[in-house]
Amino acid sequence: MDKVRTEEDSMGQVEVPATALYGAQTQRAIDNFQISGNTMPADFICALGLIKVAAARANAELGLLDSTLAASIADAATTIAQGQYLDQFPVDIFQTGSGTSTNMNVNEVIASLASQQLGQAVHPNDHVNCSQSSNDVIPTAIHVSAELALVNLLLPSLRGLTDAIGAHEESLKDSIKTGRTHLMDAMPLSLAQELSGWRTQLEQAEQRINDCRSQLRQLAQGGTAVGTGVNSDSQFAAHFCFHLNASCGQTFKPADNFFSALASQDVAVALSGQLKTLAVALMKIANDLRWMNSGPLSGLGEISLKPLQPGSSIMPGKVNPVIPEAVAMASAQVIGNDATITIAGQSGNFQLNVMLPVIACNLLQSITLMANSCVAMTDKCFADLVVNHDIIAANLAKNPILVTALNGRVGYNKAAQIAKRAYQEGRPVIEVAVEMTELSREQLSALLDPKKLI
Repeated sequence: MDKVRTEEDSMGQVEVPATALYGAQTQRAIDNFQISGNTMPADFICALGLIKVAAARANAELGLLDSTLAASIADAATTIAQGQYLDQFPVDIFQTGSGTSTNMNVNEVIASLASQQLGQAVHPNDHVNCSQSSNDVIPTAIHVSAELALVNLLLPSLRGLTDAIGAHEESLKDSIKTGRTHLMDAMPLSLAQELSGWRTQLEQAEQRINDCRSQLRQLAQGGTAVGTGVNSDSQFAAHFCFHLNASCGQTFKPADNFFSALASQDVAVALSGQLKTLAVALMKIANDLRWMNSGPLSGLGEISLKPLQPGSSIMPGKVNPVIPEAVAMASAQVIGNDATITIAGQSGNFQLNVMLPVIACNLLQSITLMANSCVAMTDKCFADLVVNHDIIAANLAKNPILVTALNGRVGYNKAAQIAKRAYQEGRPVIEVAVEMTELSREQLSALLDPKKLI
């Protein structure tokens, strides 16, 4: 049997693994919440470390903690912010809705580390949690972890994909192809124009995400239990944000209204909605790539994606568009995450939202999935994209919808007759139009020139 030690909290004694850095409250959570086996994301735990560093330094400045004690807490919390000791945070995602168990898990680990450094007892509540409540710490950690993940992960990856698509536009401006609406042949456009649509979707998604960030940088810290700031100095929030920004180089500030910051998760819901919109855009782009790559013989075959792995366990030589498929699945997950966050956002009962942990986990997963999807598409789709110009040109020449350009000269009904005959006989529109109209080949060539039609 593993060795244990006895820890005590306000409810009594609990046996804890002898080597664990956490204490009684964490152990109670481990025993109580055996729901999913999934723990809080590392980025969230690291954000809590940053919060505890800033809180300790603010408390020291305000004379609420001895400077030596505060320094030891800050040093211990810094190791958490750096991603150390992640195995000491085993609490399940599906726990108390305020995230109190995770907050106390972090407090207990930091208290243990600080106690070892100081050679004296550091209390997880009285010292590490000074001027704080789980009710403002966890909402703050949601905002901090999400903002840092956006800045460090998603936005650079999204910009990289946008730039990769944009880089192809100049070289493809003279590549004219058949457009498609309803998956049926339509008027032509250039490949550059088609890609510009994708690029603009991503640019607008980036802008909408950035629009959320000014509110995301407003933090609940300082509201403590219900938004009134009880047991916290009135200047704590400002001092806290100063030290947090010094640690991570951002521009966080106290929330305009602590009551809203604790009772609602509207900012997380809004950001999740924009992540969902990005997921929809990526799924559209991924599916377009799959269609354009389809074949190689009986599909569209307009492009060739880089072959990455065998595509079948039974059909030799088959290669599939695996990256667009993976991105489409990741996008579906993000759309599902948004539904969870939306439901969770409705659970702001009176002064506190009580689905904070699941909001944190889904939001961070969505950011990570979108960031990694952008990288995958940049590196494994667009870096080696091959355009099959011959196939595109051959399909364009036989596109009966080019006849739309003749509407003004021969009328809609005559143009429709030309289109139907061209399609039935598998002939270019211009050849049939020469036979069915009084227009010369030169006139028809000018009217049907795809470059003029785009």
